[in-house]
Amino acid sequence: MSTYSIKDLEQLSGIKAHTLRVWEQRYSLLDPKRTETNIRYYDDEDLKLILNVALLNDNGFKISKIASMSEEEKREEVVKLTERSLTHDDQIHALTICMIEMDEERFDKVLSTNILKLGFEQTMLNVIYPFMSKIGVLWQTGAVNPAQEHFISNLVRQKLIVAIDGQVNAHGGKKFLLFLPEGELHEISILFATYIIKSKGHRVIYLGQSTPSDDLLSVYKLHEPEYLLTVITTSPSAEYAQDYLDALSERFANSNILVTGYQVIGQDLKFPSNVKCLNYIRDIKEYLEELEQVPQEK
Repeated sequence: MSTYSIKDLEQLSGIKAHTLRVWEQRYSLLDPKRTETNIRYYDDEDLKLILNVALLNDNGFKISKIASMSEEEKREEVVKLTERSLTHDDQIHALTICMIEMDEERFDKVLSTNILKLGFEQTMLNVIYPFMSKIGVLWQTGAVNPAQEHFISNLVRQKLIVAIDGQVNAHGGKKFLLFLPEGELHEISILFATYIIKSKGHRVIYLGQSTPSDDLLSVYKLHEPEYLLTVITTSPSAEYAQDYLDALSERFANSNILVTGYQVIGQDLKFPSNVKCLNYIRDIKEYLEELEQVPQEK
């Protein structure tokens, strides 16, 4: 079972810590535990409760009314809301609850409903990707445990692979080589990039997680792609990111290199002339739309 500080609850629920303390005192919504050194903390049940409370409150339920509801009544109202609401924040709240409860059936239902209503790409851009980004940061700070993160990542990965397989293999367009650096295992962003690139009629050579540099070079020489794309979430770390980008630029000087991820966005880095930083995964779509159309091969 995970433990959370009040700041963790604030980040996951969107409710200010001050407001949580007021609700705790006035309505006894939470019952914080204390460590042997008297530091307050919260558990999974507290987090699920606050996520449900936040969702109901955002949808017009007064906090006094919520406080008087049983746990089952809160859950029933939340299920009703997430089944009819298209608000992205509501759906992200629902997915977070599914993660905490390790509820695969409910997660799949929420995700499938969104895909049906919004389409796969918009669901990924507006619901799943913001959700995964938030969870990724919280995982690094220890607010989300590895089991929860892996549980969600694998379910999303399955959806992505099915969607990628549904794309028609292109015979024209540009050629992209997608990979993650050695030691980098966070694959969701690069899988989604694969989906977007293929959906725009371009070709993808996908190497996936933790690609050794020598293997990357061998594949590059074989296919000679116009573009390389990578996502740096945890590896290499920020202190080695500049050296890694410089080495990529020099080694693949004849290609355009696209990079994104936690270790490069907003960092004080100097990007070589053939390296472009994409601030968000949605920038890949915009970047592709700027590429000039290439005649299809016969």
